Amino acid sequence: MDAELNQYYQHLTAERGLAALTVSAYAGDLQDFWQFAEARGLAAWAAVSLNDLQDYLAALEGRGLSARSRARKLSALRQFFRFLQREEKLKANPVELLDSPRLPRRLPKVLGEDEVAALLNGPDPATPLGQRDAALLELLYATGLRVSELVGLTLKQLDLRRGVVRPLGKGSKERVVPMVAQATEKIESYLAQGRTQLLKGRQSPYLFVNVRGGKLSRQGFWKILKLYALKQGLGSLSPHTLRHSMATHLLSRGANLRVIQLLLGHADISTTQVYTHVARERLKQLHHLHHPRG
Repeated sequence: MDAELNQYYQHLTAERGLAALTVSAYAGDLQDFWQFAEARGLAAWAAVSLNDLQDYLAALEGRGLSARSRARKLSALRQFFRFLQREEKLKANPVELLDSPRLPRRLPKVLGEDEVAALLNGPDPATPLGQRDAALLELLYATGLRVSELVGLTLKQLDLRRGVVRPLGKGSKERVVPMVAQATEKIESYLAQGRTQLLKGRQSPYLFVNVRGGKLSRQGFWKILKLYALKQGLGSLSPHTLRHSMATHLLSRGANLRVIQLLLGHADISTTQVYTHVARERLKQLHHLHHPRG
């Protein structure tokens, strides 16, 4: 069973171009089921039955896993078993007979435009770190990049003259995302002053660097966001909050859903459609808050 798993991981990396972090997440979910299967005496993937899978999902629920976590593990199994079928290692796919656990609808948290403005005004433009953080937050809200795309941006992916960035998204797919003037101005200021002071004569291909001149990590960005969110009284924010906020604000101001899909790098329009629900809920909240009889 281990040989098929290793073959699948190679497929995810070499053929589908998935990032190491994504492959590791798949591996964790599949290893979990493999341990369950071994404990039941199963020695081959072809021996896995529908009953085994149902018992596994029941065991996950018994361990206290949420419906979302169980659905993620089932999705990993579904994709793996489809791979085994394509490789002709299975005649039948029992996973296709299972329904995913019902998920509660959870809309992403978004900030209001005034809250975003407060967050973006948090960094001190007189310090190197403040210049970096101002450029970071402004660029993220301007473009809606994923955090991994943001911290992974290189100088070659930045075109200040045209006012665009070219991030590498999921599956190593490049897209062109426009910036706004405020983001361009803060990046120019950071490049001219803050970045040079942080590097102290060292070289780096990355746009955003840490205090030691190395590449800024995703965890490093999360700490920066948390710092300014608390400073501005915005509570706890996820690194995706500005991405969600940017998409929701564009939609509420009349942007086309297909355009937002391209900007965010979503492979499927259904992923982008969640923002229509967010915008609708936000409108209801504002109406209730400000209407004379709300």
